[in-house]
Amino acid sequence: MIGNVQGRRLYRNGKVFLNGHFMDNRSLLVDGEGRIEAVGGAELYSADTPVLDLAGNLVIPGLIDVHVHGGGGCQLMDGSYEGLNGMSRFHAAHGTTSFLGTTDSASGREILSALQLAHDEEVKGLDGAELLGFHLEGPFLNPIRGGAQDPSHIRAVNLDELRRYIEASGDRIRLVTLAPEMELGMEAVELLSRAGITVSIGHSDATYGQVAEAIHRGASHTTHHFNGMSPFHHREPGVVGAGLMFSDLTTELIADGVHVHPAVVKLLFDIKGADRICMITDAVACAGLPDGDYGHSLMRDGQVWLKDGSSLAGSSLTMLQALRNTVAFTGYTLEQVLPAFTEAPARQSGFPNRKGRLEAGMDADFLIVREDVTLLATYVRGRAVYEKE
Repeated sequence: MIGNVQGRRLYRNGKVFLNGHFMDNRSLLVDGEGRIEAVGGAELYSADTPVLDLAGNLVIPGLIDVHVHGGGGCQLMDGSYEGLNGMSRFHAAHGTTSFLGTTDSASGREILSALQLAHDEEVKGLDGAELLGFHLEGPFLNPIRGGAQDPSHIRAVNLDELRRYIEASGDRIRLVTLAPEMELGMEAVELLSRAGITVSIGHSDATYGQVAEAIHRGASHTTHHFNGMSPFHHREPGVVGAGLMFSDLTTELIADGVHVHPAVVKLLFDIKGADRICMITDAVACAGLPDGDYGHSLMRDGQVWLKDGSSLAGSSLTMLQALRNTVAFTGYTLEQVLPAFTEAPARQSGFPNRKGRLEAGMDADFLIVREDVTLLATYVRGRAVYEKE
């Protein structure tokens, strides 16, 4: 029986994902601080260490979502600890072990309120997935590619405003989406990259040449690739083409079968490889809730749209469903696609030495799943935050 045992403990008899492959009858030894002490076999057994038998089920690194607004009726932009904790619990029950809370284009006051939650979260902790920091999606976007972002709050780049957001977050902004072609956009790219923040090109009408310049200045990521960006054309490849062709860029991807056609999901994996793809949900508050009217958006058949039908407005996707979808859409194995859900987002969020792999010294973030990728348990820093009843 999988349980929430405190202190040092051994998880034995699992099929553990190690170095790109599943290995039978492996064990994870987790220390009392929530880190992996060792991965091995029978030699890890000790009479004084509690043992939990995994019954041969798969053990995979926890899934990391760098672009998620909400879920289970909660969202970051509620500006409350309860909203943040609620989305943490919801996504942990669907395979996410850590995430970047993602903002919307909103007033400065609303964005600051959401970012200041970092203090409350550090004091109280979260009951589910771990908050790694924040993804600032907007407000410095190109209104031509605004999508579901509130056009009244999309505004010109303001470097002082950007610095205020970084300060309010306690230096926990890890990723910023902006349109580098806008006035002062390239300067913002430089400011952020110098601060160690991943810069993502998104909601952008940039040309291929402008993307190349942004990469030169420090950009390394694209936001929900194919969506909210200048499309590919044989005379002007745009952001879409640049993301396909520049190895410097890691491309986000929403694998719900709606935002991007399944064949295009396969195309991106064929071209980029899992190491340069960062799978995301872009989930909003109504993820996990029934179809219906949710204020500025409607959800029908699990698809979230603005009420006027002009744009998708986020998704109801979870990371575990995205993982299953990606295997189905691409024909690749679970082993082949997993890095796009684990190692790539760990790198892009700034935690490659703590997250994304099951190795000694890494945080004990892992999932126990069946062969069909049905979730049995979610562990965050060695603590069971979800167990299937």
